[in-house]
Amino acid sequence: MSQSDCLFCRIAAGEVPADVVASDDDFVAFNDLRPLASVHVVVAPRHHVESLDDVDGLPADVRAGLLPFIAATARKLELAHSGYRVVTNTGPDAGQKVKHLHWHIIGGEPLGGMA
Repeated sequence: MSQSDCLFCRIAAGEVPADVVASDDDFVAFNDLRPLASVHVVVAPRHHVESLDDVDGLPADVRAGLLPFIAATARKLELAHSGYRVVTNTGPDAGQKVKHLHWHIIGGEPLGGMA
């Protein structure tokens, strides 16, 4: 898949509209179109890699900034006090629908168990 065909690359480039809640030079966070909870945000690196299996393809400084960006976004969304879930799906069996590494921040209400 080329980056010009990648939905999340196109969102990150501003070519496809999205409800962006946070962004910086390396990441963009936007509201999911099919939310699983009252708050459901997708965090994607601006640099294209297909999945977590390809994370070594991200520059080291981008990898280092990932968790701080996710945590800062959750605080901005006022989720830190009540809690939230961070999930990434890798591959079709896990439910990865967009072949661009991304995480879901889900919260804003009590979440069911993972069992």
